[in-house]
Amino acid sequence: MTDLPEEPGVRDSTDDSTEGSAEEAGPRCLVTGATGYIGGRLVPALLDSGHRVRALARTPQKLRDYPWADRVEVVRGDVTDADSLTEAMRDVDVAYYLVHALGSGSDFEETDRRAARNFGEKARAAGVRRIVYLGGLTPAGVPERELSPHLRSRAEVGRILLDSGVPTAVLRAAVVIGSGSASFEMLRYLTERLPVMVTPSWVSTRIQPIAVRDVIRYLVGSAALPSEVNRTFDIGGPDIMTYRDMMQGYARVAGLPRRVIVPVPVLTPTLSSHWIGLVTPVPRSIARPLAESLRHEVVCREHDIVRYVPDPPDGPIGFDRALGLALQRIKDAQVDTRWTSASLPGAPSDPLPTDPDWSGGSLYRDERELAVPVDRADLWRVIEGIGGENGWYSFPLAWAVRGWIDRIVGGVGLRRGRRDAHRLRVGDSLDFWRVEEIVPGELLRLRAEMRLPGRAWLELSVATDDRGRTLYRQRALYHPQGLLGHAYWWGVSPFHAVVFGGMARNIAEAARTAARERQEARRGAVAGSGREGQGPATGSGTGGRGPVDGSRADGQAPVDGSQADGQAPVDGARPDGQPPETAPRPEDHNPEADSRPKGRKPTSGSGTDN
Repeated sequence: MTDLPEEPGVRDSTDDSTEGSAEEAGPRCLVTGATGYIGGRLVPALLDSGHRVRALARTPQKLRDYPWADRVEVVRGDVTDADSLTEAMRDVDVAYYLVHALGSGSDFEETDRRAARNFGEKARAAGVRRIVYLGGLTPAGVPERELSPHLRSRAEVGRILLDSGVPTAVLRAAVVIGSGSASFEMLRYLTERLPVMVTPSWVSTRIQPIAVRDVIRYLVGSAALPSEVNRTFDIGGPDIMTYRDMMQGYARVAGLPRRVIVPVPVLTPTLSSHWIGLVTPVPRSIARPLAESLRHEVVCREHDIVRYVPDPPDGPIGFDRALGLALQRIKDAQVDTRWTSASLPGAPSDPLPTDPDWSGGSLYRDERELAVPVDRADLWRVIEGIGGENGWYSFPLAWAVRGWIDRIVGGVGLRRGRRDAHRLRVGDSLDFWRVEEIVPGELLRLRAEMRLPGRAWLELSVATDDRGRTLYRQRALYHPQGLLGHAYWWGVSPFHAVVFGGMARNIAEAARTAARERQEARRGAVAGSGREGQGPATGSGTGGRGPVDGSRADGQAPVDGSQADGQAPVDGARPDGQPPETAPRPEDHNPEADSRPKGRKPTSGSGTDN
């Protein structure tokens, strides 16, 4: 199951820290899908409104790094597992259902049906006084059998919850506009990348978009609905427009020239999803239901919700203002949640196993280690800033090709980027990886979500050896599935020296360059502090995050002696051939010795040294 758009969660019953807290006086709300796009924004809004929150999560540790994590009770469970909902519903006043099984397989409608029944039955048994469900706006006058499977299932879930015996509010929204939403990202990339577009006919369909802030406002307000209210509510913004209008509106707000849009009738939802997947970061599995939902007019038929949740004095947020707010959040790097918060359907989700799990199996490894003459903090900043626009510090063509191959076979590819340019948290997507574990200053473990005949992880870590030197350690781990899995590893292993070896060397070099620039900036600040009317000298604007000193945002190796093809940098050498300003000692940095891959052969029953 996924929420809107993320997976439901599940319980860690060890945290009852909300007992006796400031939120104690408010009603207790159970939020499913708290790690997803909507749920991750609803939780802090509920807390700020004085509610107590219990978050349901299949993987509680994914909530660990959220800024509000210490203010909620986290419950391990799954809406498809009725037994796990018993404890989750205990003493709950309002239960938010923000999950769906879209993309989980051809039987996702049956999964949605079973999960909704579980949820309604357990809510009734626990005495929950209100269920709130965010569904999809369905077109008027269109038989349900003609709706897309996505909308049809969402409508059925709403009916099941309304019939559960628990007063239910079903909020039905069309396109949600907000920083990080899948609908916004689709609109953004289509408009920015294509000044001239041949588009499907659904660009002429009328739509009533809604700002994510208004969605959250209606969700929070629905917790206080009178007990006799058991119905659907259409929610939308003040503007009714076509998708063509939305693209032209985006171009206007973003300061882009007016787009040339030519609709043609031959682009089916299937072809549209391929087109969207090619141009935007939104993968085909998500693009298709979005495109299918736009075949019919989706406009609110009533605005009765305002009787219970009054609009603000200036009314609901209009389309242009919603775009402006979203773009500002992106510019300020303050995107709290993204559609990529959801685990992609079909992507590997198993964590890195411990030693016993590998008994009798194989685990391929590529391990590298470098001594880097910098502070640990300088090295960590580069590690935490990896991916997205900062690139992967080695052979960008190889990474790009692997990303395109993944898109072709239906994977996420390399274009999901990062939620935040500098900071990571558990559960964040990072191109075609997901952050499985992060220990600030020490360890970043990524789990691959590209399509593979096996499971893969990449670990980047910082350590100190017995001589006090800062060490960069890198491990690529791969657990093959079947003969194809083994063949895949041996097929790509000849490229590891360039890809993984180059990554290790260039990350080390980027950390050294950042440290040198920071020292120069500090010296300049000291020298300039005594001069009247002159400010301190400034160093790199990157603060040591990502490639520096001439390196490229697309993952090219930094200059300063290193090569763009991923070959070893020349130990601090300058591009003009002059000796480095501060040459490291050979014993401190020896790429030829330290960066040699270790343990290329598979090990049976080998551990992970966690």
